[in-house]
Amino acid sequence: MSSLHIMRCTACRGGEPPLTRGEIEEYLPQVPDWNLEKHNGTYRIERSFRFPDFAQALEYTNKIGALAEKEGHHPSLLTEWGRVTVTWWTHKIRGLHRNDFIMAAKSERAYRELQLVEQN
Repeated sequence: MSSLHIMRCTACRGGEPPLTRGEIEEYLPQVPDWNLEKHNGTYRIERSFRFPDFAQALEYTNKIGALAEKEGHHPSLLTEWGRVTVTWWTHKIRGLHRNDFIMAAKSERAYRELQLVEQN
């Protein structure tokens, strides 16, 4: 895993340019299980995480919510039975920012930590 998970998000102000496609391509290998999506002309990164039941999916959703509040950067979350889909992009700039990749890495780490706790 990359070191993105230890970085902090920086304040993003409107008017900043979103990452270019080339910059996105540099970050994507650092979050290899994430997919680049384009929705209404806006690039986003997205991943679905699997769980054995709804309770664990909800626990993960809450964990991501707490991380998002701490960093001041919030995703789109879809919680279903056995699955949570997390989508990151920066609304203010209508595209991707380094913060989105930082939070994807933090989301990945939170998933792995939760899986380790469940195994013990």
